[in-house]
Amino acid sequence: MQYAAFASQTFDNMLGTLDHLLAKAIEADMSDTALHARLADDMFPLELQFRVAINQALLALQQVGIKDVPLEEESYASLAEVRDRVAAVRARVAESNLADWSPATGEVDLTLPNGVRFVMSAEEDIRDWILPNFYFHMTLAYALLRREGLEIGKMDFLPHMERHMVRAT
Repeated sequence: MQYAAFASQTFDNMLGTLDHLLAKAIEADMSDTALHARLADDMFPLELQFRVAINQALLALQQVGIKDVPLEEESYASLAEVRDRVAAVRARVAESNLADWSPATGEVDLTLPNGVRFVMSAEEDIRDWILPNFYFHMTLAYALLRREGLEIGKMDFLPHMERHMVRAT
């Protein structure tokens, strides 16, 4: 179950990043209108970047975590609501029993809304589909927050690394 533990810890770390970024945005009095910001006209707005990132953790629970977990379908109306949803999903991942996840070699049959179909192992699903999509939408959320004026830097994307930091004496 190594892949499950790896995925669970990654989701915890990076959902923690989303929480950290949202806390900073709320503390900075960023307007909820930022949720409509886009990097390009053909890209999702910030609200949907958050929702798709969150849904990747839920999708992992659906596909390999052996849970009947609904995806987030309703648009978020505020940064505070996004933060609440991040906390709820983070708790859902934490309560997931890793022993109940599919074996690494278990089959995942994924059909996208556009009809494209992928068949892969549970481990490949997490490694090759879920986590790359998760990081893609996380990174876009970070970039949009920064473009909207939030003063954040690289360590704001990696706040979980502070526990590994060695301070000079």
